[in-house]
Amino acid sequence: MSSTVKSPRLGTSVAALVALDLGICLLVASEFLPASVLPRMAADLGVSEGTAGLAVAATAIAGAVTAPSIAMVLPKADRRLVLVGLLLVAAVSDLAVALAPGFLVVLLSRLILGVAIAGYWSFAFVAGVHALPGRERLVSTSLSVGVSVATIVAVPLASIGADTAGWRVVFGVAAAFTLVSLVFLVLVFPPVPAHPSAGLTMMRSALRNPLLIAGLVMIVLGVLGNFVAYPYIRLAIMRVAPGDSAWLLFAWGLGGLLGNLTAGALATRLRLASAVAPLLLAVSLAVTAYAAGVPVLAAGVIVWGLAFSMMPVVTQLWVATAEREHTESAMSLQVTAFQTAITVGSAVGGAFVDDHGVAATLVLGAVCALLSGIGFAVLRPS
Repeated sequence: MSSTVKSPRLGTSVAALVALDLGICLLVASEFLPASVLPRMAADLGVSEGTAGLAVAATAIAGAVTAPSIAMVLPKADRRLVLVGLLLVAAVSDLAVALAPGFLVVLLSRLILGVAIAGYWSFAFVAGVHALPGRERLVSTSLSVGVSVATIVAVPLASIGADTAGWRVVFGVAAAFTLVSLVFLVLVFPPVPAHPSAGLTMMRSALRNPLLIAGLVMIVLGVLGNFVAYPYIRLAIMRVAPGDSAWLLFAWGLGGLLGNLTAGALATRLRLASAVAPLLLAVSLAVTAYAAGVPVLAAGVIVWGLAFSMMPVVTQLWVATAEREHTESAMSLQVTAFQTAITVGSAVGGAFVDDHGVAATLVLGAVCALLSGIGFAVLRPS
């Protein structure tokens, strides 16, 4: 009799987690769509490819600025309704880009998307744990798998779609799928009441936690290490194997999927996992920088993808462990740390690669990741 009661609950919980993951998959796919359609978008809007690239940077900047403030603006709102509203905002953003008469509308729409992504990331972990109590590792891992699916499948498909149907159609399709995700979330996800101290009070308490702040600094260093280098991964590959870029980039993505699963498996040893991820990243960046042949290069690229994709899982769990009482605010600060590091890392890497070359840029990223790994090895999350 008990099994007949528990089974529907388990099925409902799994469906809720799938709905949550689908939302993050579509949001991340939307975030990187401009990179997939950049040449055609730039030509159609009459701007340079460099200017069109701001459509990605604008999203990250908006996310970094707004992540800590969304919970303060909506302290008592049902978190399921907030997630649904953020998906609606993302769908409107994609549709506005699809219909945009000029680049200014694209830029403003992408800023709005940044708000949606930051808010969804901030609330998704807590909401997922509410739907699956005691399954923090599963929730964090599945959310990161959603990100990997977006980068491995959705982004390449968007590039093909832009070539065949046009970049505006790609954004329109993204809007439609996001609306489908919204409906799915409404149908299967349970209500998630806000924490009694949610909002400014929770944020102040989280910011008074020195362990959390130290961990956020390590997160910034680790993510900075990746994004100083990642925009130039194709340059690093072409230095050794100019004809093998496509399959090596795909291998990076597959390494990322493996990294999600590895992080979930190691999450019971959180201190070890949080140190291993950036240390592996440092090694892989150095190997990729100085690889002399395709086998070594492939190993460096695959481990690079694995190491970086471990970081969202292990750092999310690390932050949740370091700040158990104010997890929602801690998650929003983690999002801010990631988005800030993405923005700064890309800018620093761009300047560094022009002055010192791609190998030195990857080494700079390796140094940042090494410092992050050492810091996490010293810190105890609980």
